[in-house]
Order: sequence, then C-alpha cells, then structure tokens
Amino acid sequence: MEHCILKIALDTPLDTTFDYRWVNPSSTSLDEAVDSAPDSSAMPQIGQLALVPFGRQELMGLIVGISDQTEVPVAKLKDVIEVRSQLFPLSEHWIALCHFAADYYQRPLGEVVVPALPRNLRAGKATSLERNLKKLAKLHPAQDTSPNPEPPLNPAQQEAVDAIAGAQKFAPHLLYGVTGSGKTEVYLQAAARILAQSGDAQVLILVPEINLTPQLENNLRQRFSGIQIATLHSGMAEGERLLHWLSSHLGQARIILGTRLAILASLPHLKMIVIDEEHDPSYKQQEGLRYSARDLAVWRAHQLGIPVVLGSATPSLETWQHAKVARYRKLELRERAVKDAVLPVVRVINLEHEKPKEGLTTPLINAIRKRLEKGEQSLLFLNRRGYAPVIACDACGWISNCTRCTAHLVMHKLDHKLRCHHCSFEQRIPRNCPTCGNIDLQPLGRGTQRMEEGLRLIFPEARVFRIDADSTRLKGSAEAAFDTVHRGEVDILIGTQMVAKGHDFKNLTLVGALNPDSALFSQDYRASERLFAQLMQVAGRAGRAAQKEGGNISEVLVQTRYPDHPLYHALMAHDYDRFADDLLEERQQAGMPPFIYQALLRAEAKELQTALDFLHQAVSCTEHVGITIHDPIPMTMTRVANMDRAQLLVESVSRPALQAFLKEWIAALRALKSRVKWGVEIDPVDI
Repeated sequence: MEHCILKIALDTPLDTTFDYRWVNPSSTSLDEAVDSAPDSSAMPQIGQLALVPFGRQELMGLIVGISDQTEVPVAKLKDVIEVRSQLFPLSEHWIALCHFAADYYQRPLGEVVVPALPRNLRAGKATSLERNLKKLAKLHPAQDTSPNPEPPLNPAQQEAVDAIAGAQKFAPHLLYGVTGSGKTEVYLQAAARILAQSGDAQVLILVPEINLTPQLENNLRQRFSGIQIATLHSGMAEGERLLHWLSSHLGQARIILGTRLAILASLPHLKMIVIDEEHDPSYKQQEGLRYSARDLAVWRAHQLGIPVVLGSATPSLETWQHAKVARYRKLELRERAVKDAVLPVVRVINLEHEKPKEGLTTPLINAIRKRLEKGEQSLLFLNRRGYAPVIACDACGWISNCTRCTAHLVMHKLDHKLRCHHCSFEQRIPRNCPTCGNIDLQPLGRGTQRMEEGLRLIFPEARVFRIDADSTRLKGSAEAAFDTVHRGEVDILIGTQMVAKGHDFKNLTLVGALNPDSALFSQDYRASERLFAQLMQVAGRAGRAAQKEGGNISEVLVQTRYPDHPLYHALMAHDYDRFADDLLEERQQAGMPPFIYQALLRAEAKELQTALDFLHQAVSCTEHVGITIHDPIPMTMTRVANMDRAQLLVESVSRPALQAFLKEWIAALRALKSRVKWGVEIDPVDI
C-alpha cells in the first residue's frame, strides 16, 4: 500500500479528529507490513503514535482510524511526519476506555488520549523512546508470582480474599473495614491469587495521594520480590515515569501502583483493580479532563470482565448506596487485624467549658503528657497549614487579603511571607499596617506552624515534628518525614490531612483533632460527609498495634464547640453505618446525589457580570425539557488570580437524559460568541 489516510486524535480544544496522509516510503504491501516487525516503513496501525504538523507546530497524536478516503481536499491534506512504529500499538480496550471517558465527560478524544501518555513519550524524540525500549529489553526480571511468607488471615479477611480472587467476571466489591482491619493484606493476598492464575496477569492498585505510595510500594516489593512492580504518579521524574509506563504497556510490570492518573495507563493484561480509600476526593481530577478515577476504574473493570475492589473505612455515599441495593457486594472487616489491637476511645472536649492555651485545652495537654511519660506518640490533626490564616491590625481593622483573589493571605512565619493558597501570590510580611502604620499586627487563628511553635513552648522536652505541604515540598521529603515518625524519632506529630490516612504508626496511641467545627456549617452539602471521613481516618491512626502491658488505652480527643452534634455522637460510637444511612435519607429527601445526576457549568472573566451574562445566555441557548437548570450565581471563591468566576448547576433524575442534553448544549455553547472562559464538569464534587 503506497499511502492511506490516518485519523489522528490531537490534544486541541476542537472536538474532532484530524485527517493526515501517510505515504509508505518503501511501498510495502499491507500483508508484508502486518507480518513484519515494527519499523518505520510498516503499515501504520490504530493505537500507534504519530507526529504531525498542526499550524506552525508539530504535535504528537494517536492514530484512531485508518481509511482510504477523506473529505479533506487533497490540496489541504498534510503528510504525517513520522509514525512511532517502535512502540507496539495501544490496545483497542485502552482506546475504548478513552472514548468512553471523552464521551461521558464531554471532552475531545485527543484531550483524553494524549495527556494520558507520559510527557517524554508524546514530546520526546524517537531516539529517546528507542533508548528506553532497549533498556527494558535488557531487564529480565524473575516472574515468580509466589509471594513471600504471608501472615495468617482472620475469617473475615479470608472470606474477602476468596470472594475477590474467585470472581470469574466483572464483580465490584466494597471492602468495608474499620481502620486497621487489614484491608491492605486482603489486597495483597487477592493480588497473589490473581497473579498465580495467569502467567501474564496484571494488577492495578490505586491510592489517592502520592505520599501514600512509598509505604505500600515497600510492602509490595517485600511480598512480591520475584516480579516487576511499576509506580505511576505525577511526582516522578519524566524519564522515570516513561520507563515505568513502558514496562506496564509491554506487560513486564505485573503490579502497577499509582495515583488517579494510573487508571489511564496502558495495561494489556489487567485482571484486577483495587481503589484504596475509594471515598477520597483526590480521585477526582480538578483540571482539564475532570474525571473520577474511581468511576473510570469501575467502568474499566466492567469492560474487561474483571473484579474491582473499593476499599474504605468510610465509603463514599455513592458507593454505600450501590452496596445497599446490591450492585456492589459488601465485604465487611469489623475488627482490627492485629491481635489485642482495639479501636480508640473517642471523646469530645467542650470548648465552651475548656479554654485553650496555645490552641490546646487542659485535658488534651494532660493526655499528651501521659503519652510522653509512657514513651508513646501523639498526633495532632489540624487541616490548616501556615502559621495563621490571616494577620490583622487592631487599630484600623486592616486584614491581609489577597489582591488577586477573594481570599486571605496566610501568614507563613518561617518564610517571612504572606501567601495565597489559591493563586500562589506572596509578599513579605509587612513591618507595619499598610493602611495606618500601626506596628502591632496580630496573627488571627492557628495553622500548623503556629501549633508547632505552641507545642514546643508547652512541651520543651518533647520531639515535635510537623508534616504538611510546606514541610514536604522537596522531592522525597514526605517519605523521609514519615520514615522519621516510623523510626520513633518523634514524640508529637502535628499535621494536616497528609497524616490522616493510610499510615501505620505502630507507637501512636493518642490523636487530638483541633478546630474541626467549620465544616459543620459549610454551604457544601458534602462537607459533613468529608469531615466524618477525615476524623474517622485520623482517629484510625491510634492504637493500631497490640496494646502494651501497662500502656494507656488509645484515645481520640476532639476539641469542639458543638459536642452534641450528631456527627460527633456517631464518631464516638464508630458508627459509620448509621451516619451514612441518615445522610442518604437526607439526600434522597432533598433530591441530591446519589439520587440525582449533576453537571456544573463554570465561567470566568475579568468582570463578574460578564461571566454571569454568559451563563444567562447559556440557559436559553437550547431546549432543556426534563432538565433542571438553576440560576447562575457567583462561586464561593468568586475571584482567583484576577479572574471572576460564576457557575450554574444542571440536574436530571436520568443520567442518559442529562448526557444527551449536555452533548447538544455544549455544541450550542461553542457557537456563542464570547471571550468568557468556560467549562462543564460532570458529577462535580465541589459546588
């Protein structure tokens, strides 16, 4: 075949593929091309990468169709520059996954397929690809799937492993277990069974955050020393990420561990998917293609007819509802896996009666002191980094607002900076009030830096350690910080949500939750669900090891002004079941997810009214029978980086009806002549 037309998906905002002409320099026949090894003159195949001219640029795209016809005039048809035939094509299953994601999230196909690939693969030179392929070819790892010695399972764990590994088709399982109940061990032993069933089987394990990968990766490498393991997350160097992606794509890596981006990895022999901490909002991408890795994982498992495990001590209400109506099989782990390890006692401290000193009440200070005397660790959870949320002038009322956002500049004392956590604007802390000149500026509220300072004053003999996004900016610093805690070199740990989940601190017996009340009155209807999950997760860090003789009973102390709130009563009883059922009943009565389906249209412009005018136009630009479109409103965080933002919510009781409407509506929105930047998010998590 001398030439053909390649339909190529490119990462552009245009909702279409592009036709290019490919000319065979050696006029190889089609039969010869298919039978031969990949080379630069072979017939292109669907799933291969191609470098093409696009305007004044050269872009890498994916071949999604091959034809001998095109509607593009011959004079306008451009030639393909190069086909990356060195790489075996991406599978039809992978391309089908990308098609589904593009259709469901209403994005161009190229915006899914191209960003899903490592940057060095889509931007690097062919020589770089060839070099990495040769490097992998030299690796001949032993593929012994027999795991190293496995600890015995309790009956509930064994039942879960048998159910997961014994599934012969698509089987979604909710692994619902209290913190410390051994969910990870269920994942590992189920994975071992799956890997042993087939010589090329692959298992994908997803975690919500990068800092959770090192501990789990170490466990995997110790357990499965005979097989290759790949890691995929955005914190990796691009060269390293490409190498791990290629080992997954070629089927060399049998276990793949990653964050949400790993759900779009090429895994030709995938036989099981695990989503650990499935409730975590980090699984929802918040830029570009706003996909849910959890939901795509379930769809991918259905597509391939394989088991998928959603693990959590506090499942999302969507998953909980699926389990209630038997769409998902619920596997329960009601007890902690370590013998003699018990759930901590949860108590509330009424801030109306106990006045804090340096942010800590007397009962919490005394509890920490007891742990210090016993040589045990304490964790203080405060989900607010920085020194103080704001600084203010008592003389004139000035406060440190961001000039680019409707947000305060947070005081970071160690850096001598005021920093916006939304647009990253920063400035030096002023010596005096910019309005009246008063030199007595006061920090208001407390962040982790200020709590660390206060702890050192109260407990000068203790080893106080802080873990948050500020203290772990450098690559590898988070892993090093957690290793410090695991080695027992820390007495009191202060941290944000980074420390709240997934970490197994053997000597930690006390957790203090500081300032959790603000979420109780948030306008976000998901706030109470998230707060309960956070508190349950952080509470679960305490008492995970067997109780030491003569040691204190592990406990969780929550400082609150609302001790009688139902959320805290459920927390004290470790009763997620009742809490979730009550929330579901409220959601059903109010017509909220998971009983209704939503999309959110966001618009941003230099002026708020411009964004609102666009949204009003959007309401009337197409028919919406059976679809509810709410009034346009400014977003809660109205201004970010000098852009004003507004939104309108679209709802339907039918997912297919909503999808059909959105397809027509988005086409109409694109036809509107406006300079407003806008985007549609399906299944929004922040409204």
